[in-house]
Amino acid sequence: MSGHSKWATIKRKKAALDAKRGKLFTKLIKEITIAARQGGGDPEGNPRLRLAIDNAKAANMPADNIERAIKKATGELEGATYYEVVYEGYGPGGIAILVEAATDNKNRTVAEVRHIFSKNGGSLGESNSVAWMFERKGIITVKRDGMSEDEMMEIIIDAGADDLQTEEDFFEVVTTLESFEPVRRALVDKGLQVENASLQWIAKNQVAVKGEEAEKVMKLIESLEDNDDVQNVFTNADFVEEQ
Repeated sequence: MSGHSKWATIKRKKAALDAKRGKLFTKLIKEITIAARQGGGDPEGNPRLRLAIDNAKAANMPADNIERAIKKATGELEGATYYEVVYEGYGPGGIAILVEAATDNKNRTVAEVRHIFSKNGGSLGESNSVAWMFERKGIITVKRDGMSEDEMMEIIIDAGADDLQTEEDFFEVVTTLESFEPVRRALVDKGLQVENASLQWIAKNQVAVKGEEAEKVMKLIESLEDNDDVQNVFTNADFVEEQ
């Protein structure tokens, strides 16, 4: 997991900027819409929708926006139909990249994603060209608020978590798919501030990148994330600071 926490820190800072620009709300609304369309509009019987709503609330999204997104998904209001798509590709230096998108026009999105890859020294790959390098994990970010690593470890081990990364002002809890919701619920029940909880693609093995190559990979990832249809970007790059 080395390097993942640094990437988590970068993503937290970027999420704050996205929130200011409204991009984060757009991504959250798409996730709510897809979750409600697939599993129904009742969060009690739809864990994915419940998670999407919790994340939207954590980002201070107004309740009206959440309710409207659910109603559009269930047909009570008119709205776009979004499709989930995963793109796989390579960045500078052969770095593996997975892109999750939610789009109402697959042809437009694949053309835009391909262009972003090629413009930034990468290339779009075939299905399963890099997916085998990743595994699905639950990642839960919790504000530290003075809590010690030992205290947090005790809570998450009892709940069934896999791993814990400790940063200066937050914890990053890693879980399996199966233990993701029980661990998240245990943290919420303890009254801890869960900043974000999501299922992510985590690289089984990371590749160190630094200097100019790291800057190129970061630029590619940021360009992908700036696309309106892109929900998440995952990489096996381990961003190493030059000594």
